[in-house]
Amino acid sequence: MKFWTNEVKIAVVAIVGIVLLFFGLQYLKGLTMFSTDDHYYARFNDVTGMSSASPIYANGYKVGVVESIEYDYADPQNIIAVISIDPKLNLPKGTEAEISSDLLGNVKLELKLGPNPVDLLERGDTIKGSIQRGMMGKAADMVPQIEKMLPKLDSILYSVNQLLSDPALANALHNVDGITANLNATSRDLQQLTASLNRQMPVMMAKADGVLENTEGLTKKLNDIDVAATMSKVDKTLANVQQMTDALNSKEGTLGLLMHDPGLYQNLNATMGDADKLLIDLKEHPKRYVHFSIFGKKDK
Repeated sequence: MKFWTNEVKIAVVAIVGIVLLFFGLQYLKGLTMFSTDDHYYARFNDVTGMSSASPIYANGYKVGVVESIEYDYADPQNIIAVISIDPKLNLPKGTEAEISSDLLGNVKLELKLGPNPVDLLERGDTIKGSIQRGMMGKAADMVPQIEKMLPKLDSILYSVNQLLSDPALANALHNVDGITANLNATSRDLQQLTASLNRQMPVMMAKADGVLENTEGLTKKLNDIDVAATMSKVDKTLANVQQMTDALNSKEGTLGLLMHDPGLYQNLNATMGDADKLLIDLKEHPKRYVHFSIFGKKDK
């Protein structure tokens, strides 16, 4: 009986195709059936976005893939991911696995290597896993705060609309236009005044120089004055005035007696009275005191 019949050939081709398809899918996922990679375990409480065949990076370089994820239904917070790492990479103790994603939604596992490159993990050890809170995660955290702010924003917008609809605001803006026009006019006047001052400044400076020269001349003359001699003369004058004052206050001199002797004052007053009477009588009876006649006859 012939073995390589058409049916056997078809079956062999089908089996080979299935095997090639399987290995091809594994290759496209980044997995290999006969891999010599080291296997570790990463413990997560949330593996959102990560799946089997997710790439693993260390410092931006691909070092392995996620082979599988084991979900513990008895302990939902204990999710184990089996990761396959290039054996050339040594993982220090303290290394952590962090799930991250870019803006396009591509998820990867980033290894944060421990600080001590000498103290290394053994194959099959378990490392701590976490999720990176990227920009989208931070934005999601802000959503509740934004929701709380929406009523306040609505109130603020309502107040702004009322303010904008107030006629007083339009009047104020109109007044601002007027004030701006006045300021422009004032600015032009100031420019003209500045220009006029600039033109007159040389003349004013020349006059100021003349005043300064006169001041310097006056100062020089004041410096030339003999102040000591002048003050000596003033002291002598004051001394003479003091002597005159003392003489007036004294009862010995004529002026002193005139000012202090009441008898002299009374005699002078009486004399002035007699002289006044004499003048009055002279005016009334001039013939008693003056005798004049052409023929030399005397009046009786």
